[in-house]
Amino acid sequence: MTEMTKASPPTTDTAHDEVRPANALHRDELTSSVVSTPIGPLLVATTERGVVRVAFATEGVEPVVTELVDRLRPDLLIADDEAKHEAVDHLAIAEAQLREYFAGRLQAFTVPIDDALSSGFYLEVRQALRQVPFGTTTTYTALAERLGRPKAVRAVGTGCSGNPIPVIVPCHRVTRADGSLGGYRGGAPAKAILQALEADALR
Repeated sequence: MTEMTKASPPTTDTAHDEVRPANALHRDELTSSVVSTPIGPLLVATTERGVVRVAFATEGVEPVVTELVDRLRPDLLIADDEAKHEAVDHLAIAEAQLREYFAGRLQAFTVPIDDALSSGFYLEVRQALRQVPFGTTTTYTALAERLGRPKAVRAVGTGCSGNPIPVIVPCHRVTRADGSLGGYRGGAPAKAILQALEADALR
């Protein structure tokens, strides 16, 4: 488990995200660890509010940690014991639930989620992803229609590909209208493995 250090002011990730006040992304505590999974090691980072980031090995631990520190501005010097304990507790729950999920014994993650890295329409997309049932798939087009923005298919795709909490927020359950996998932050093979894992668990 790795604790991150005091950080600098945040930035916004896309033109679709809302610009927030300078202190809006501040988190007192940020904790992380690496979990071994069938799709490779996953970096899991939590704050006192919940899971804030899940990253694939291809993204690199150091770049992700640097991004989080820059955007969330954790300040361990002023973090109180309650915030620290909450962040550590959320991390332990996330680790345990990921292991249960990959073992085929967990269908719904209940660990709290910190949406600090999402805003605007992308936040709506990522919240809608949580409603896609285990073992099923939907399409970018259907998701856009569900959000009342049928012409925003491309933005939905970007919201999925930029999802900061993959696996737990299941963007791997979204495919193209023609049935092909579509893009995925962890790569197409990882997306296929996750879909197959869920299908197998339901058999």
